[in-house]
Amino acid sequence: MRAVIVAMAVAFLVSLFGTPLAIKVFTRLKAGQPIRADGPQMHMGKKGTPTMGGVVFIVATVIAYVAGHIALTTLPSQQIFQVGPTITALVLLGLLVFCGAVGFIDDFLKVRRRHSGGLNKRGKLLGQLLVGATFGIVALYFPSTMLDTTGSRTNSETVGSTAISFIREVSWLDIGKVGSVILFVFVVLAATNGVNLTDGLDGLATGATTMVLGAYALIAFWQYRHWCADPSYVKAGADTYCYAVRDPLEIALIAGAGAGACVGFLWWNTSPARIFMGDTGALGLGGLIAGMAMSTRTIMLLPIIGGLYVIITMSVVIQIISFKTTGKRVFRMSPLQHHFELAGWSEVNIVVRFWIIAGIGVAMALGLFYSDFLAAVS
Repeated sequence: MRAVIVAMAVAFLVSLFGTPLAIKVFTRLKAGQPIRADGPQMHMGKKGTPTMGGVVFIVATVIAYVAGHIALTTLPSQQIFQVGPTITALVLLGLLVFCGAVGFIDDFLKVRRRHSGGLNKRGKLLGQLLVGATFGIVALYFPSTMLDTTGSRTNSETVGSTAISFIREVSWLDIGKVGSVILFVFVVLAATNGVNLTDGLDGLATGATTMVLGAYALIAFWQYRHWCADPSYVKAGADTYCYAVRDPLEIALIAGAGAGACVGFLWWNTSPARIFMGDTGALGLGGLIAGMAMSTRTIMLLPIIGGLYVIITMSVVIQIISFKTTGKRVFRMSPLQHHFELAGWSEVNIVVRFWIIAGIGVAMALGLFYSDFLAAVS
C-alpha cells in the first residue's frame, strides 16, 4: 500500500505544479484550443485556452510509477513483487503514452490549422487500432516469469486473458488469443472515444476519470491482497477465492498514479479551465482505462465503472441514428452535456451532476466486485 500512496502523492504534486508551467509554455507557443463554430455559443469565450494539457498528467503518471518502484524496494523481502519494470507496466503505460500520442497529433494539427478539425477520422481510428492491437498482442503472448523468494515461479499469467471476464474470468467463455486481441482493440476504441466525448466541459472528464482510476486502484490492490501467486495467502481452501491475475500491485500503483495525476490537473482544469487536456489527455486516459479493465480481468464490468462514458457515447449514437433515419434530433445537441447547456443549465451544474452519475457507476461496480468476493468466501 505504501508504494501506491507514494505514487499517488508524487503524481499529484508533479501534475499540480507542472500544469502551470505547461500553461505558460503552451500559451507562449499559441497552442490555443480551437472552438467548434456549431457548438454552444457560450464556449466561444474559451477560445485560445491552452490545450494538450494531457501531456502533464501522462508525464506525471510515468514519473510516479518510477517513484512507486523506488518505494517498493523498501518493502520486506517476503513480499511478492518485481522490483524492475514489468510487462504489465509496459502495457498499461504504453497504452497511456501511445494513445496519448495519437491524441497529441490530433491536437497539434488543430492548433496548427487554427481549426477544430484535426487528424481525420480514418487516421485517428488507424492510430487507435495499431496501439490497441500492439499492446493487446503483448498482453496475451508474454507470460510472467516472476520468481518467489525460494526461486520458484509463482505466476505464469499473461496481462490479459483469453476468457471473457466480468468480475473475474468466465472460464467457459474462452475466445482464444486472437479473439481476445480483437476484443481488446474494441475495448480500447470504446474507452478512448468514450472519454473523448465526455471531455466537453471544464473538469468533466478529469473528475469522472479520477473516480474510475481510483476504483481500479482499489480493485487491483484487493486482488493483490487475495492473489493466487502469494503463497502466504493461498493455503487450505484459500485458493478457491483468490485472483489469478498478473502483477496486481503494479496495476494498483499505476491506477493510483493516474488518479493522483488527474486530481492535480483538475486544480487547473476545473471551471473556469486555464488549460484543457485535449485529445492528448482524453485518448491517453481512455487507453489506460481499457488496459485496467483487461489486466484486472474485469472487462465486462467496465461499462458499469465507466457508466458516464457509456451514457454520453450512447447519446451521440442515438442522435446520429435518429437524424439519419428520421431527419429529427432527439437532443438539442450531442454529446449529452451540450444538450443540457442549450437547455439553460450552467456548466458547473452539469459537471457536478454528471460527476454524481459517474460516482454512482463506480459505487455500483465496486459493490458488485466485493459482493462476488463475499459470495465466494461464504
